[in-house]
Amino acid sequence: MQSQPSGVHYCRWDDSGRDEVHVAAAAPMEEEASSWGRISRKLCSGKLGITMKVLGGVALFWAVFILGYVTGYYVHKCK
Repeated sequence: MQSQPSGVHYCRWDDSGRDEVHVAAAAPMEEEASSWGRISRKLCSGKLGITMKVLGGVALFWAVFILGYVTGYYVHKCK
């Protein structure tokens, strides 16, 4: 979940003929989002991030391998 950046949006293409200005405020949970952002950056970047991605890939490989093995066993099982 990403918070919308604060800023001003100006819209002059309105059917009413009036110009509109929308002001977006910063999200109130910005502090919580930044802590999740720090955890995400720590786990997904640098040497730790590479290690996590490699371990995740190996785990995914073995999960698919075992699922395929079990499925193949039951599909090709002799009657």
